[in-house]
Amino acid sequence: MIISKIIGGLGNQMFQYAAGRALALSQADSFKLDISGFVGYGLHQGFELDRVFSCVSEIATEDEVRNLLGWRSRASARRILMHPSFAMFRGDHFVVEPHFHYWPEIQNVQRGSYISGYWQSEKYFQDVISIIRSDFTFKIPMAERNSDLANQIGQVNAVSLHVRRGDYAANPITQATHGLCSLEYYKKAIQFMSAYVVDPHFFIFSDDIEWVKANLEIDFPCHYVDHNAGRESYNDMRLMSLCQHHIIANSSFSWWGAWLNSRTTKIVIAPQKWFANENKVSDLFPQGWVAL
Repeated sequence: MIISKIIGGLGNQMFQYAAGRALALSQADSFKLDISGFVGYGLHQGFELDRVFSCVSEIATEDEVRNLLGWRSRASARRILMHPSFAMFRGDHFVVEPHFHYWPEIQNVQRGSYISGYWQSEKYFQDVISIIRSDFTFKIPMAERNSDLANQIGQVNAVSLHVRRGDYAANPITQATHGLCSLEYYKKAIQFMSAYVVDPHFFIFSDDIEWVKANLEIDFPCHYVDHNAGRESYNDMRLMSLCQHHIIANSSFSWWGAWLNSRTTKIVIAPQKWFANENKVSDLFPQGWVAL
């Protein structure tokens, strides 16, 4: 079997799932998820894939992880082996993503492997896109407020705009890694979008709506979506996906909100500066997305 380590927020979980699922399909292996990292995990909403989507969500047991990794299955051993200096001790079945950009050697991973990383590129699941789209079908019916909003989105040239602040703004360590999209980025993106979309109607998603209202002027009709919080946060991604076009933040959450929109005519604008550091991001954006 292929076991994929799942950790982080919903967007990261989706990338980890998609890469592992594609690898398992290519090898005709069974596919399971290791969610042991969520024990005592205090960020985001915990493990969400099985609650939100109609996806394959078989959970690997401790014995199954141990059967693949042997002594390397201990959490302390895995933490040490994640470091590049100890790569030689990982063995053939403990696979760690070597860098942020696409790693083509994943195609040569042996059957019966445990994969750990973020895998943030469509290239990891390019050959099974239709299956991934089916797996990421939202399975919970929308409540009335979101259903009404979905109807509004369907009646206009809807553009989703996502502003990610939250931990990016409040946590100095997180901000040093990710950085914040500038107001200048959003202004340029709105200008670009309005040049190609007739009568755009912007649907604004953010974990700090009041900041957006106070700082970002938009000279077009706007609707601020501020009611999906906590365990209902995933509904922002669902509503984003219903829009015709997208301006995303440097966030895997809105990346997936745009990706789940299957329209071939969509315009997706993404920040060229995805990280505050020098991670290579050229493989992050699917063909046709515009990086500003």
